Amino acid sequence: MKEVFDNCTGFEWDKGNSAKNWMRHHVTQGECEQVFFNEPLIVFVDVKHSQIEKRWFLLGKTDAGRFLFIVFTIRKNRIRVISARDMNKKERSIYNEQA
Repeated sequence: MKEVFDNCTGFEWDKGNSAKNWMRHHVTQGECEQVFFNEPLIVFVDVKHSQIEKRWFLLGKTDAGRFLFIVFTIRKNRIRVISARDMNKKERSIYNEQA
């Protein structure tokens, strides 16, 4: 599923999505970006929320070992993080099983 990133050239951030993740879940923009470069990285299509534009969610780790659940889309070859938070118990279990 990582082929979704084949044509990506970077990240797209604006004040809204960057601030929202910090205010709601204390996840920084830098932590979000780190996850995309660390292994293992588990990516799923978010079928339920892909009506307007295709969305994915991923399970991954920051450089400091924080386990994050991230929802994202790709716009003009740039990754746009929609939401980021700590993995819940079930997600962490899935991550550890597939890692």
